[in-house]
Amino acid sequence: MKPWPWVLAACLAAAPAFAGDVRFTEIHYAGDDGGPALAANQFRNPVVAGFHPDPSAIRVGDDFYLVNSTFGYFPGLPVFHSRDLVSWRQIGNAIDRTDQIDYGEKDELTRGLFAPAISYNEGTFYIANTCFYCDGGNYLITAKNPAGPWSDPVWLGFTGIDPSLFFDDNGTAWMVNNDVPQGEMRYDGHRAIWMQQFDIANQKMIGPRMVLVDGGADPASKPEHIEGPHLFKHDGWYYLTAAEGGTGEQHAQMVWRSRQVTGPYEPWPGNPSLTQRDLDPKRPDPITSAGHAQFVKLKDGSWWAVFLATRPYRGNEYNLGRETFLLPVTWHDGWPMVLPRGARIPVAVQRPDLPSSPQPLPTTGAFQWSEAFTAETMPLQWMTIHPPKQPWFKTAADGLHITPSSTPIGGHGSGGQPAYLAHRLQHHRATITATLDPTSIDSGALAGLVLLQNERNHYVVAVENDARALAVVVLQRTGEHSPIAGQEFKRIALPATTRPVSLRFDLDGPRLNVYYAVEPGQWQPVATNLDASLLSAAVAGGFIGNTFGPYALRR
Repeated sequence: MKPWPWVLAACLAAAPAFAGDVRFTEIHYAGDDGGPALAANQFRNPVVAGFHPDPSAIRVGDDFYLVNSTFGYFPGLPVFHSRDLVSWRQIGNAIDRTDQIDYGEKDELTRGLFAPAISYNEGTFYIANTCFYCDGGNYLITAKNPAGPWSDPVWLGFTGIDPSLFFDDNGTAWMVNNDVPQGEMRYDGHRAIWMQQFDIANQKMIGPRMVLVDGGADPASKPEHIEGPHLFKHDGWYYLTAAEGGTGEQHAQMVWRSRQVTGPYEPWPGNPSLTQRDLDPKRPDPITSAGHAQFVKLKDGSWWAVFLATRPYRGNEYNLGRETFLLPVTWHDGWPMVLPRGARIPVAVQRPDLPSSPQPLPTTGAFQWSEAFTAETMPLQWMTIHPPKQPWFKTAADGLHITPSSTPIGGHGSGGQPAYLAHRLQHHRATITATLDPTSIDSGALAGLVLLQNERNHYVVAVENDARALAVVVLQRTGEHSPIAGQEFKRIALPATTRPVSLRFDLDGPRLNVYYAVEPGQWQPVATNLDASLLSAAVAGGFIGNTFGPYALRR
């Protein structure tokens, strides 16, 4: 795996250890959400579990590439590779330099880098993306190698979100995206899909901007928030696919087609091509909010769709965010269908007719891993809240060193940066453990483990060194009116020790238990039966999923 380039440079330039740093020796993760046993010819949905929303995928020869949204996290836009469309390995991050994009200092985590769309043309990879409430809006980056490096952004100058670039077989290129309609909006959520030609050689928009779809597939029904458009060509037809109904339980994927790239586009009478909104909300083990699909054609002529959906554990509560799913596409009278109306998204699906290509680190199903941070570079999966402006962490032979910040996670919007390294949560049932050196925690500081939905909703378990004594503390923030650093929920004094201290979150859907250990394996409860639904999107709001990781704060 390639490093974050800026991190490597910063670490090499830094002193062997930061003054007053905290040392973490290991993060361990284990998750298992159960599900049906798989036959040899089956794969499991989701194919990329956890906070991996807004998937966009392409095939280039025998290789498949996938990108996802990251919103306010950095590095942004993870890039995955696969040979079988099922097993994915992260090979890079498209936004991995601190000066590539200015996220803004005070924007929320749920803003930032929205729905990316990856494409390929004549040896060059392209990602079109929106930086929402930061920098210059819609932009394009390019790379010869999808693992990177990716270029600095080319700002495109048009408004709206969710751009996607289509290369026609006559050498022209076209950009489609979501924006407000022409004239007045007729209802809340009224949006349109726009198109404009893109000059490949000069990387700029040219010609008139035009509306392809106003409102949605059935304008009379007042469809809301049509978004995530993609164009593709098949059997002489141009197909436009886009989602409508918002990103919640009413999400649905629609399809239109035209003989001309500029339209007019007619909707499929059988729309939607994919949705779960018609199903009984009380059904067992639901998968909901399906949409934001992109279609991929294989060499054998078969078609598949990557799309987002959610796995609630109760009602519409889910902590994992929107995840990446995969299903085959069937064609009916010249129209692509992912699922017939009323059909449930299956968990176990027959694999594409491709040689199996398993990866060393699974992205779905039951798995576990440990990270000691002893390598020279930071693993690709770890992120910070916005790009760091100065080095505050490093990997070393003795583990991860973090300099405590005076900015708590809840104070991120003040312009400071919390000292928090984040990894995506990928299971509703998971155990997360952090082991740290208590002697490295200076007086007035705390260090431990965070489970985070956003700035306003998170849990912290930490070892704190203050005037009272060394102690294990649990902090929780449950809304904007909670203390910025979190409300102290529990405190347990620790004896003076030089031994490593381990801290643990045990998650089981809406329930959270917290433990600590001074002696290996001798776990002591700190707090039990905490309400993990406070970390669900239904309660906390926003578009992101939970992350976890090491954290250090100077009071």
